[in-house]
Formats: sequence, C-alpha cells, structure tokens
Amino acid sequence: MCKKGRSSARLLTAVFAALFLVAGMSLFAAGAAEEAAVVEQDLVIATHSDIVSLDPHGSNDSPSSQVRTQIYDTLLYHDENLELHPGLAVEWEMIEDTVWEFQLREGVTFHNGDAFTADAVKANFERVIDPEFGSERAFLYDMITEVRVVDDLTVQIETEYPFAPLLAHLAHDAGGIAHPDALEEAGFDEVEPIGTGPFVLELWEPGDEIVLVRNDDYWGDLPNLESVTFQIVPEESTRLAMVERGDAHIAEILQPANMGRAEGSPAMNLELYESLSLTYVSFNTQKEPFDDVRVRQAITMAIDKESIIEGIVEGAGVPAVGPINELVFGAHPDLADLELAYDPDRAAELLADAGYPDGFETTVWTNDNPTRIAIAEVMQHNLAEVGIDVSIEVLEWGAYLDETAEGNHDMFILGWVTVTGDADYGMYALFHSDNQGAAGNRSFYTEDRVDELLDSGRTEGDMENREALYFEVQEYLVDDAPFVYLYHPYYMLAIGNSVEGYRHRPDNMPVLTDVILTSD
Repeated sequence: MCKKGRSSARLLTAVFAALFLVAGMSLFAAGAAEEAAVVEQDLVIATHSDIVSLDPHGSNDSPSSQVRTQIYDTLLYHDENLELHPGLAVEWEMIEDTVWEFQLREGVTFHNGDAFTADAVKANFERVIDPEFGSERAFLYDMITEVRVVDDLTVQIETEYPFAPLLAHLAHDAGGIAHPDALEEAGFDEVEPIGTGPFVLELWEPGDEIVLVRNDDYWGDLPNLESVTFQIVPEESTRLAMVERGDAHIAEILQPANMGRAEGSPAMNLELYESLSLTYVSFNTQKEPFDDVRVRQAITMAIDKESIIEGIVEGAGVPAVGPINELVFGAHPDLADLELAYDPDRAAELLADAGYPDGFETTVWTNDNPTRIAIAEVMQHNLAEVGIDVSIEVLEWGAYLDETAEGNHDMFILGWVTVTGDADYGMYALFHSDNQGAAGNRSFYTEDRVDELLDSGRTEGDMENREALYFEVQEYLVDDAPFVYLYHPYYMLAIGNSVEGYRHRPDNMPVLTDVILTSD
C-alpha cells in the first residue's frame, strides 16, 4: 500500500468555532459561517537511503534507526535536550556497583496484543550480546554479564564492571525491545518487527518505501498521525520537488548547496537542528610522518575551518575544537582556550621542527560524498601553502571502510555521532587502543594516559569526577591531535508548510508523536 500523503480536503459547514480531532483528522473551524478543512494525517518523509534492517540488533545505520525508533520502545529514552526519561522502565536504581534494577511499566502490550514483561527484556539483551549472533551493536552492551528476571515487572542487569553510562546506552535504538517470541522464531535471522512503539510496520518495499500505521493501543501519548511513509528518493533535487508539489511533507537535505532552495520556497521551510555529530580528518598515527605530533599539529593549524564552514557547508555547522560538543555529557567548557587555531606560519615552523621544512607528499581519502570531496579540496589548497602536496583519492563506501579499518590510509575524512549523549561513546571507540580498526579507532591511536582516563571514565560513579576525567582526556586529545576536528554539522530538513509539531533529536532521530498536518 502506497500512501502519497497529499493533503486531501472536504468542505463542511462549521457550527462551532473550535478545534476538533475526529478519527485522527484535524478540523479547523474559523467561525459558524465559515468552512473548515479536514486533512488526512498521513505524513510522507522523503529520505535519501533505504533501511538496512528492522531488527533492533541488526545494522547500525541511521536510516534504519529512524524507522525502528517508531516501532520499538527502549527502557529509557532521550528527549531533544538529551535528558533521560522513563520509557518501558518507570524506575531504576543501582543496587550494587555492577547491578541495576528496573521496575517496568505495567499494562504495556506488543503490537500483537501480548503483554510486555521482564522476559522480553532478558531475551533482547541476551540476544544482542550473544557472540554467535555477532550483532553490529553488541559493543553497546558487551559489558552486560547477566540479565535476571525478578518478577514479571522487575528485571536486574549486571555488568562485568561498574559502567557509569549504562542508562544512556539503554536509551539507544539498539536497546529497542522486540517481542521475545519473534526473537526465538528468528534466531539469528532478521526478526519480525513486533514492538511496543507508537507505530506498527504495515509495508516495506525495499528501495521504494516503508509504511507505518498508528498503534491505537500505544501506552503513551497517542500520535496524531494515522500513518507515516518513508519514501526512498536518492536524488536530492527530487526530494525537494516532492515537498514543493505536496507529494511529501519532509525531505532530508544532505548537500548544503540545496539549503537555499528550501529557504526560498513558498511551499516549505528550511529547518536546522543541532547534532551530536563531528566531521573530522583522521591521521594514521602509526605511519610516518603522522606518528610525529608536530606534523599532526601543523596540519591542524594549516586548515582553515572557517572557510570550510562558510564556503562548503554554508554555515550549517559550528567549528569543532575537540571530539564532542556542548550537548554531550562531559564536554569541556573551556576547550576553546586550548584550540590549535588556524595559523599557517606556525604550521610551517612545526613542520620544519619535525624535519620537513619543504613539506612532503601525502594522500587524503574520502568517499563519494560531494561535501567531503569539497572539504578535501580545501585541505589540498591549505596544505599546499605550507609545502604539503596532497593527492585526493575517492573510494567506494564499502572499500573506504574496509581500507581505513586495515590502516592503509594516510589521512581520511569521516564523521561520528555521539548517539548516547555521553562522552564515553564519543571518545572510547575512537581513541582507546583496544578499538583500533573497524571498532572505531581508525587513526590507530595509542596513548596510555588516554586509555587510562577513558577506562576510569567508564567506571567512575560520581558524575563530577567523571566530568573531570573527560575534561582531561579532551585536553590531551586537542594537544596530541590524532584528528583535525573540523565542525559539528547541523541536520538540515525541508519541512512543508502543512507540518506542525515536528521535532528532531540531536542523535538524528525524528520525533513524530506530536506532528499534525494542517491545510496550508
């Protein structure tokens, strides 16, 4: 079934000057003698890429997560300010250093009508950490050693060591709770998407669309929308045209050059949302000359971030000093004072001190993302001014990930999203020596003090002490420069005039429960 989401209207004679919601449709009456429009509550989102998996323990890609968050609930959830709130768990406490107990919400049912109980929590977390399953998302929960059912609405989670950011990890999409019978039936295959969330899967046509319909038995605030359709539209200009024509209500914008079209159109608005994302340049710190901190500092100081943000990203981002921004727990409040700021003259001096007074030849890799290619070209120009001759190589996405995981690069451009809102996620995978390669540390960075601080940050229960540990890590990472921290991008969306109540979290998840479609 394909729901195109065009606003259809019928004209009625208004008797009362009030706002009615009838059968999921909005009736606006301007007066007793005026006519009001009834608008179907079918939201269409034009997205750039198909989902990979509807299994909560499956792929770790953003398009899949955006759909799954509508189908599955988590024990806790983050709001747009990254504050944690009760989800399927209503209360929790640490009863030992390594044991958390959760009281579960009563009266919740899965999409098939079965009751949600502690058995479902146990089944889901045991599956995601099962090494035989090999989930891409196991790293979020691999510290869990046991999940114990105390009674139908009480569950305990024990960890191998005190793990301070556990609650934030439980709010991640990977902690979505699927029906335990569906898990058992699926085994290690794709699970049937039966959750407890506000929407139910109706249709997935790979490469075309995903249709969700409202869960009328949802335990939380019932969505206004009757259905949501994610239409797969790889071409960005086509996505924007769909919103202009009314064939879609929301379109993703990936290329900053298209912001102007959304901003200038009478049919839609450009909306920018803060993100937990970092765009960065990584060095292979095990390879000469990038094993020399002076070279890394020199390149950092030779790249003009402002020209990238204003010229390439067109203002849709803020300069980065370190790996995480102020939205993340543990972000250093005064890190800007330590920045290796743009200074080509100082960069040349550092290169000379390192034994490269005439520079050297190197390469920077990127995938076939126009924005990243443009950033590489700015880097090429900036570094030429200090004697570094940079060749740009564009790789296919799969090869890009494989080759950087193997350490076959000099430099590359990539991004990272601190989806949990906690500094542990933003730095442990990227900089701890245990995670070299595909696990996240593609710079192959090794520094004992950083490892020590990151390990302590995971286990420290006192929040002020945790912050102090992460402050020190960030100070170290700025000075040691395993990355060039370029900018924190905004998420860019074109939103049609008929859409009200849309919200977007900094982890790139849409919040659809309050959306209402009106006649524009």
